[in-house]
Amino acid sequence: MSKAKVFFTKEITPQAMIRMYEAMGVKLPGKVAVKLHSGEVGNQNFLRPDFMKPVIDHVKGTIVECNTAYEGKRNTTEAHWETMKLHGWTGIADVDILDEEGEMELPLPGGKKIKKNFVGANLGKYDSMLVLSHFKGHPMGGFGGALKNISIGLASSHGKAYIHGAGDVDAFWTSDHDSFLESMADASKTIVDHFGENIVFVNVMKNMSVDCDCCAVAEDPAIADIGILSSTDPVALDQACLDLVYASKDPGRDHLLERIESKNGVHTVEAAADLGVGSREYELVELD
Repeated sequence: MSKAKVFFTKEITPQAMIRMYEAMGVKLPGKVAVKLHSGEVGNQNFLRPDFMKPVIDHVKGTIVECNTAYEGKRNTTEAHWETMKLHGWTGIADVDILDEEGEMELPLPGGKKIKKNFVGANLGKYDSMLVLSHFKGHPMGGFGGALKNISIGLASSHGKAYIHGAGDVDAFWTSDHDSFLESMADASKTIVDHFGENIVFVNVMKNMSVDCDCCAVAEDPAIADIGILSSTDPVALDQACLDLVYASKDPGRDHLLERIESKNGVHTVEAAADLGVGSREYELVELD
């Protein structure tokens, strides 16, 4: 089996986002969902609408998000719509809060920790998906990239608690940590299985705080920006981003790595590879 191709450019511009999508050679069919992070109110690091708009327009996509399962400005549909407007997302494209009308269940009989995944019911309206992920640290997952964006990111509010609790919503904050990471890998497999070949991934290595865009109060980034990567394989993509952090000569690298390693972040990638979501082996193709 040939290695997954991961495309990479050091150029971080809206135009480069289109180039990285085009590099994959995939034409997303039908009604295209564009999954991104709306950003918690107060967060300074999330990627802005003007950066994302050209590639969203390019695929004629609809921005999709799901409500959170914790306190904040995105934990109800009403609050989330307000945040979408405040942050400018509704001004650049159609927006769909996927769990506004409830949830749908995706089965996963071979999951490591969970045997089903609860996603926003509106996911069923879409034929394909472009996943635009902001690669950065995360207080619980160690890092957030493509795998987190399609697992926790596409889960309904209830589904997020289900993943966090490794199948027990009452164990949201108390479940075994590696079981939570494996549950994210499980959930990612349901999304890849659902869309098949009609899902592609772009990771942006910019504004890489140790904290997620879900944090209203987040640290400023310590490590310098690295670039944009894309792949049809989310496992290879996240692995390539991790490898680029390790390879960085920037003095802020160690601070980000401490967050990733302290939360065993690579285990989500390991578990997803074991489930067949993708491969950790890849060929990095650098574009000018």
